[in-house]
Amino acid sequence: MGESGYRICTRCVMDTSDPDIVFDEKGVCNHCHTHDQQTAVNVFLGENGQKRLQDLIRKIKEDGRNREYDCVIGVSGGVDSTFVAYKVVQLGLRPLAVHLDNGWDSELAVKNVENICNRLKIDLHTIVLDWNEFRDLQTAFLKASTPDSEIPSDHAIVSAMLHTASRMRVKHIVTGYNLRTETHLPLSWSQGYFDWGYIKNVHYRFGSVPLKTFPHLGFVEFVSHSYRKKFVNILNFLDYSKKDVMPALQRELGWKYYGGKHYESIYTRWYQGYWLPKKFGYDKRRAHMSSLICSGEMTRAEALKELEEPPYPPSLQREDLAYVMKKLNLTPSMMEELLRLPKKSYWDYAPYGRIFRTRPYSALRAIYRAIARP
Repeated sequence: MGESGYRICTRCVMDTSDPDIVFDEKGVCNHCHTHDQQTAVNVFLGENGQKRLQDLIRKIKEDGRNREYDCVIGVSGGVDSTFVAYKVVQLGLRPLAVHLDNGWDSELAVKNVENICNRLKIDLHTIVLDWNEFRDLQTAFLKASTPDSEIPSDHAIVSAMLHTASRMRVKHIVTGYNLRTETHLPLSWSQGYFDWGYIKNVHYRFGSVPLKTFPHLGFVEFVSHSYRKKFVNILNFLDYSKKDVMPALQRELGWKYYGGKHYESIYTRWYQGYWLPKKFGYDKRRAHMSSLICSGEMTRAEALKELEEPPYPPSLQREDLAYVMKKLNLTPSMMEELLRLPKKSYWDYAPYGRIFRTRPYSALRAIYRAIARP
């Protein structure tokens, strides 16, 4: 961190638990400045957003003409992906929904996905990960002692959607990524979802079960897919607020809330609410609520008050810990040993990461974009 001692941003609630945080002369952090810069360029609201969205929808329909589906969407049972499914159908698109079953879905999330697809009459393609492979991979990441144990799931989801889109000859993938609520997450808290080399390296060093079926994309394949397929972040064109849309989703789709950001997954709930704070001192609520503060959906005072409470009820934390240990075949002593391991980072294991920072890669990306432009 740039300055010694504890500091917290004067605008949001990000603090020096991010080792790379920087404050300006007014005490405002770099994440707030990034939020302002990126939303100014990539978020389009009001009439401007509606016009751009209509143009995008027209393009998706045109590219999907004479095909069974004109776009692919991911569904997790969470609020963002549920709203995306609801909205694309409302806009007249013909989506294929893709769900990744990694063995950690809560019953509520499974029911949400079923209700969404049934009520909207959307075809659902579910990809079920081989549990022996995935358990070994998740355990390997805990042994690697980085804050990136969610990266294998993130990588598998992106890979599954890109592979499905290619197989179905669909050009557009509509996502629930919302820039206004995602700008404050530090790289030091999690990175590398694109980097199969990182995942493979961690598994080679700490795993034992061959990854024969795990969905993945190598470096060249990832770059190629990323520029041939169009990711459409539809929420960046809408006046979207989670608290405003949830009643409609509950009423019209039978959707039910699961209690926290990405808590539709039991592992994610445990990892973000128990493991990261306990081992690394990272509370992801800070990043999420800081983005909400900058977007005007929450006040700083409300966020500070919420941070006085544990991420989720301690009784449920204990239940989740027991469940995680059972599913991963870990004893309490093994879990304690994992907690005590020295902290590592992405850079201790990543072979590809530095490539993305080089000038040759930037030049290659620019050339590919020019060639692949429709």
